Amino acid sequence: GCPVANVIPEFNDLLYRGNWQNALDLLLTTNNFPEFTGRVCPAPCEAACVAGINQEPVTIRQIEMALIEKGFKDGYLGPNPPETYSSAQVAVIGAGPAGLAVADTLNKTGYRVTVFDEATKPGGILRYGIPDFKLEKRIVERRIRLMEDEGVVFEPGVRVGEDLSYRYLKSRYQAICLACGARGPRDLPIPGRDYSGIIFAMDYLTQQNKRLSGETLDPYMEIKATDKNVVIIGGGDTGSDCLGTALRQGARQVT
Repeated sequence: GCPVANVIPEFNDLLYRGNWQNALDLLLTTNNFPEFTGRVCPAPCEAACVAGINQEPVTIRQIEMALIEKGFKDGYLGPNPPETYSSAQVAVIGAGPAGLAVADTLNKTGYRVTVFDEATKPGGILRYGIPDFKLEKRIVERRIRLMEDEGVVFEPGVRVGEDLSYRYLKSRYQAICLACGARGPRDLPIPGRDYSGIIFAMDYLTQQNKRLSGETLDPYMEIKATDKNVVIIGGGDTGSDCLGTALRQGARQVT
């Protein structure tokens, strides 16, 4: 049931036998960032766990998070840059989870990687989309620092196509990876859609994350649910993120 093909029974068994180091090493062969997935993944592995046929399934996601957190705490996981680098350089456009995973994987295999992103800080949806109550930003910062210590270069605040041209990137890098994210929300083309006060979820969540991290916001574009009656259309992860955020902002009522 795991979309990133984690070898789950094997690392569960290693942990059961007390072999934390090998269990973490095995987990990291398929998953670059267990500290993120261990917090925000909907855990289809647990739905697929055969123990769930007649009892509670194994708490796989919790095991995953325990492994990576012990790795950071006890020093199993630290800066481990490659001993040698290829002469080839790679540009990654986008510092969200996909771009970070590409950069981490290529850097570990000996390619010099530079990650460009238009935002003030790297992390993409991890930093700007997912609320703090699901993923604290210190967890994102910790991983970014580790990647920098291992040799990945981050260039935030750069809009490729405006600040940098494709011609410039092509002349300097042997490969370019586009990891720009899915920026197009699904709209509802229905009467009244153009009324004020109707916003897309990511605009709302991004602003709240920027607010909490102290980034500058446009005072004329503030979106807050304080003392408002709020309606959320959509009951998935993003909807629940909006729900939790609206309640924390002091919404009068949320439907």
